[in-house]
Amino acid sequence: MITVRGLTKRYGDRIAVDGLTMDVAAGRVTGFLGPNGAGKSTTMRMILGLDRPTAGAALIGGRAYRDLRHPLREVGALLDARAVHPGRSARRHLLAMAASNGVPARRVGEVLAAVGLEAVAGRRAGTFSLGMSQRLGIAGALLGDPGVLLFDEPVNGLDPDGVLWVRRLMRSLAAEGRTVFVSSHLMSEMQLTADRLVVIGRGRLLADAPVAEVIAGSSRNAVRVRGPHAGELAARLAARLGPEGARVRPGDGGALLVSGVTAEQVGTAAHAAGLPLFELTSVQASLEEAYMELTGSSVEYDAAGPVAEGTGR
Repeated sequence: MITVRGLTKRYGDRIAVDGLTMDVAAGRVTGFLGPNGAGKSTTMRMILGLDRPTAGAALIGGRAYRDLRHPLREVGALLDARAVHPGRSARRHLLAMAASNGVPARRVGEVLAAVGLEAVAGRRAGTFSLGMSQRLGIAGALLGDPGVLLFDEPVNGLDPDGVLWVRRLMRSLAAEGRTVFVSSHLMSEMQLTADRLVVIGRGRLLADAPVAEVIAGSSRNAVRVRGPHAGELAARLAARLGPEGARVRPGDGGALLVSGVTAEQVGTAAHAAGLPLFELTSVQASLEEAYMELTGSSVEYDAAGPVAEGTGR
């Protein structure tokens, strides 16, 4: 388990992580989300003892990383897939890691097979594509058979087959009772992979909840309703359901989108008003929509839009 309490990191006047508190439990995949510059990588680096916190603490199994007797056998991490000596082969890179951490050499062959790099184990790491480097980084994280694993953007550079493989790997590691903490910008993949989400923006915690709960909190969840008297239906719904927090807005194709209530409530209101319906459908927001709502005010690099032709140099 990873325990973070009041974790803060300042660089001069800039606050990268601001009083972050969270628990990353074993037996599930916890997704770590946030815009660029939100403090995700800095948080992971502090958990791994690579950056010193300005305040607060990050503990692994109740201990700071620096106090672990056999770090690689307790914590595996992939933070930078390119952080490998380019002149070393994949096998020699892993053998060096194993030798310096008391891991049996036979384990190198096992993890190379697990990540699908057996056939290229003798090639220099500097010749690897980004996807192959990601696989080598994952092999390094798995080398000590640790109970806690951290992955920073592990699917970058992977093809669809590789993305599916990473998803299945994360799920299988969590099913074995390990703590799996994964950052990603791919919302669709996190929706399929993670059990719980920690979302931060500008270094502060925005959400810490199961994936379904994060999605359920989105205002984009709605009931799509369509009938021959759209204007009257909107007025009736607003009058009847307004006090309960219902919001009515236009949708495409002449439909209305009603949020804050259930399809049953909308259908009952329409029936009471004697208004026929052609369509009554519950529409669930995607994780991407929920995420964009959560982080909308926390985006550090917000583009204004496309540059008009002929204005650039």
